[in-house]
Amino acid sequence: MTTTYRSVNPARLDDVVAEVPLTDAAGFVAACRTARAAQRGWAAVPAPVRGQVIGNLGRLVRANLETLAQLVTREIGKPILEARGEVQEIIDTCDFFLGEGRRLYGQTVPSEMPDKQLFTFRVPVGVAAIITAGNFPVAVPSWYLVPALLCGNAVVWKPAEYASASAAALAALVRRSGVPDGVFSLVDADGEATFEGLSAALDAGLVDKVGFTGSSAVGARIGELTGRHLQTPCLELGGKNPMVVTPDADLSLAVEGALFGGFGTAGQRCTSLGTAIVHESVYESFVGSLGKALADAVIGDPTRDDVLYGPMLADRFARRYEEYLTWIGDHHRVLGPIGRITADNPRAGFAGNPADGLFYHPALVADVRPDDELFRTETFGPIVGVMSYRDLDEAIELANAPGYGLSSSIYTNDPRSAFAFRSGVSAGMVSVNNSTSGAEAHLPFGGNGKSGNGSRQSGVWVLDQFTRWQSMNWDYSGRLQKAQMDTQTISPDLEFRL
Repeated sequence: MTTTYRSVNPARLDDVVAEVPLTDAAGFVAACRTARAAQRGWAAVPAPVRGQVIGNLGRLVRANLETLAQLVTREIGKPILEARGEVQEIIDTCDFFLGEGRRLYGQTVPSEMPDKQLFTFRVPVGVAAIITAGNFPVAVPSWYLVPALLCGNAVVWKPAEYASASAAALAALVRRSGVPDGVFSLVDADGEATFEGLSAALDAGLVDKVGFTGSSAVGARIGELTGRHLQTPCLELGGKNPMVVTPDADLSLAVEGALFGGFGTAGQRCTSLGTAIVHESVYESFVGSLGKALADAVIGDPTRDDVLYGPMLADRFARRYEEYLTWIGDHHRVLGPIGRITADNPRAGFAGNPADGLFYHPALVADVRPDDELFRTETFGPIVGVMSYRDLDEAIELANAPGYGLSSSIYTNDPRSAFAFRSGVSAGMVSVNNSTSGAEAHLPFGGNGKSGNGSRQSGVWVLDQFTRWQSMNWDYSGRLQKAQMDTQTISPDLEFRL
């Protein structure tokens, strides 16, 4: 039975952005079957031509940048400056992969036998099922869709329901870029129908690769499911991202990085700052400065250029954030009010009317301990913990302790500290004197531990997710040459001494 999902503007809850029919598991399987039928024809299109299609998509997105950014802001409440940056990320990704259509290189490899050549080729995996979150409703999907299509795969994309209008807009641009019918499909479904449909599609041999961005818990379920089919998914999961502040750090820069990394997009990024780990000599100064910066920050209407953050993405994220606030204990020191911003719990300088949407106070929690739930677990929302350390080895140990491994940051002016942190931290991404948030289209993006399975997106590294290596040997000697048996041998005089 078809149900309808209402996508609501979280900054204005009376504004229904879209009403989207959700399909069931059978609808997901049907889309995968269509993709399977279309994939071989798409793979037969020369890679440089597929690259031209990606270039077309980049130009279409550029022409529609402002419209798409405004839609993202309206649908998920992301501040408009960040929304424009998100759309620019799609353009950057297309610009990069346009050229990769001419660089899907294999290698010619010398053989150990005469009159024989060895070759390697990149070949598409087949059908890719892509499931994405809605906090980056168009940029993160492009990290999957663009390289997957470039490499000759067919794609079935299941976006987050609460970002369905943004997804539909991006899908319309993809279809008009020159991608043939059936090669790309958008499927709207809830989580359980998607999982059931994915399981059935894998059983039927219709899906060859799964890409998933979302929570660590759901990622573990997908990893278990695909593992039964001897597949390795591309998993981009949550993070509890640390930021270390050393005694020699530029403290004002560190505060600025914590403000953006911890509270931009209302802390609803997988790369958001989780815990600031600050040297005891500058601890109180950092806490006080960050508290003041937060108090001065503008929160509210996401259509304004000057807001730090707007609302929570949707009601379920607001409810979950309220649960995180219950983890604040008696031993913690909280700077400023917490909870939902209302007339009875106001925020000075709020931009707009807080009653219109899902707006929450930022929570800065000092004196966090290693055994706190607030320290160990990802908190998806505008909450940052702060704890102290004595030496860098202790800071690195604390940075790794929660078991995630997505992003990390260190603020220091000592190269030795920077490189010691890089070699010791378990995160897949390290920033020096920059925030935990921020990605560029030509760098590998991804994490380890509870943050992912080591797969990487962006840059040339993602090509290994959407292609498989195939080797070929061509013997033109006219006789059977047996490897390791018919090879030429050289007889050295290894007893020779000067």
